Amino acid sequence: MPERAQTIQYIRGSLMDVTETKSEGLSREFRVSIPKGELADKLKAKIKEIQPKVQLKGFRPGKVPDAHIRKMYGKSIMGDIVNDVVQETSTKALEEKALRAASRPSIKLEGDQEKLINGEADLDYHMTLEIMPEFEPADVAGISIERMVVEPTEEELNEALGKLAANNKSYETKEGEAEKDDAVVIDFIGRIDGEAFEGGAAEGTTLVIGSNRFIPGFEDQLIGAKAGDKKDVNVSFPDDYPVDTLKGKPAVFETTVKEVKAPKTPEIGEDFAKTLGLENLDALKNAMKAQLSGELSQATRQQVKRVLLDALDEKHSFDLPPMMVKAEFDQIWAQFEAEKNAGRLSDEDKGKSDEDLKGEYHKIAERRVRLGLVLAEIGRRANVDITNEELGAALRQEAQRYPGQEKQVIEFYRNNPGALAQLRAPIYEEKVVDLILSKATVTDKPVTREELMKEVGEE
Repeated sequence: MPERAQTIQYIRGSLMDVTETKSEGLSREFRVSIPKGELADKLKAKIKEIQPKVQLKGFRPGKVPDAHIRKMYGKSIMGDIVNDVVQETSTKALEEKALRAASRPSIKLEGDQEKLINGEADLDYHMTLEIMPEFEPADVAGISIERMVVEPTEEELNEALGKLAANNKSYETKEGEAEKDDAVVIDFIGRIDGEAFEGGAAEGTTLVIGSNRFIPGFEDQLIGAKAGDKKDVNVSFPDDYPVDTLKGKPAVFETTVKEVKAPKTPEIGEDFAKTLGLENLDALKNAMKAQLSGELSQATRQQVKRVLLDALDEKHSFDLPPMMVKAEFDQIWAQFEAEKNAGRLSDEDKGKSDEDLKGEYHKIAERRVRLGLVLAEIGRRANVDITNEELGAALRQEAQRYPGQEKQVIEFYRNNPGALAQLRAPIYEEKVVDLILSKATVTDKPVTREELMKEVGEE
């Protein structure tokens, strides 16, 4: 393709010449040139700007001559000017051509860099990038979606209440021998080769037999013990025990059983509701039903979003930026290899060659990129935006995942635009999905919990 040159007049005082050297598919290359005179003017202006602040031995503050500042700092200042001009002109060049970059442009400076920094040569650089594809999004009003909905049954509510009661059981002193699931109150002291070791003793410790809190084999040896019994518990520390001096060592714990307690599951009634801070049993049932409904609503959201994305994928076909697809594939493949190394591959994947798997995952990468571009374009045309309140709420939620480090997490995101963009992306996606669902034809289909979970699990 013949070169096409276009001169863009004065960008904040800088004259530049832009020549498109390649236009193939979504790939674009440009050669950009800024006259050395423009750089010299910027250098002179920068020296004037900093002159009042420069302090050098032998000169009064703010009175260092221009020539001396140029001699001392000219190369460093010019280096900063070149970086700023490249950033400014590359951005403006794309704006003038109405091109949206799909990836960060690759910039390659040309010519003698020493002469450039010394102000003896024009600034010439090549810019290579991929642009966003131009396509017309499908009319989302023409999309029909079936949404699976489930209401909690009375049986599920009673089962959930039963689990809640079991998790809030108490223990009452009992006569006789300790059994599995009983709690024992014990004193103990551990010895290795007859010598007590640090951290191996305690008094009045409550241990539920079967909770697996203690070293393997410890709890089982307390089955059959009664209050007042003294028992030597013989165990070996696991080879992966976190204390190096104890790894794999056999130990004897001299144990005294002070009390045996049997578990008691509370009766589901008014008193139980009040122990949980609720007014009455009806309030407890309503709260539990709301929790169950919330869990089912999340599953319904996953199902309807999947159906929507499938519909959008079927309705769109356009060229994809190769670098975006490669980046998505690399991320998927890295996750696959991590699962493979950890021995967590599915039986289906275990029987496939890497070549076959790469082909499958490449198609998944293409689908993700295509759907991401579709959602972004629909959102852009509808002026979907993320408010500061929404982003702030997401940031606080993320920080709460790291108790005691909330401040550092918030500072990290505020100082890292890339990380903040990753936090913003899922919020934006969900808002666009909500927008599409509000315009599409959505029909609710009552199903069972099993049917819904099967559909969600297959994803």
